[in-house]
Amino acid sequence: MSLNRSEKQAVIDEVAGLAAIAQTLVMAEYRGITVADMTKLRSQARGNGVTLSVLKNTLARRAVAGSAFEVVSDQMTGPLIYGFSVDAVAAAKVVAEFAKTNDKLVIRGGVFDGKPLDVNGVKQLASIPSKDVLLAMLCGLLMSPMSRTAVVLAALVAKKGGADEVAQAAEPAAEPAAA
Repeated sequence: MSLNRSEKQAVIDEVAGLAAIAQTLVMAEYRGITVADMTKLRSQARGNGVTLSVLKNTLARRAVAGSAFEVVSDQMTGPLIYGFSVDAVAAAKVVAEFAKTNDKLVIRGGVFDGKPLDVNGVKQLASIPSKDVLLAMLCGLLMSPMSRTAVVLAALVAKKGGADEVAQAAEPAAEPAAA
């Protein structure tokens, strides 16, 4: 079904809005994927904050014109699904994970930070841990010196035979009786 001029402009505006806020674009060829598999992919994408769109390539080229994603407009050929994400790695993760289980989804490339990515670049981007995992790793690194110090001090106290003194010091002192 063909779109009229105003419908095409609405699609271009919507995709241009996505491109304006997104950090990453991943393109994949979806030829031969069943409707059930495509529904599963879209569901996974929605759950991770990724917007997947099947667009006419000419409309996609017009939508990304003037944005950081314009660098791959010459690669926008064939039946492609476009994944935009605000999170730097979300689109790459969703598409790469799905491509591992479904050989009909073929990653064609992408863009991150205004730089074009080939298939290996998209896979490397997908291998980066999520923001939450990276923050947890950072917290673990910050807590490590403190916990090590506490373990060493406790071992020294136990070695000196002051374990009873430490236990007594940890208990709250008895309040003096009021006269």
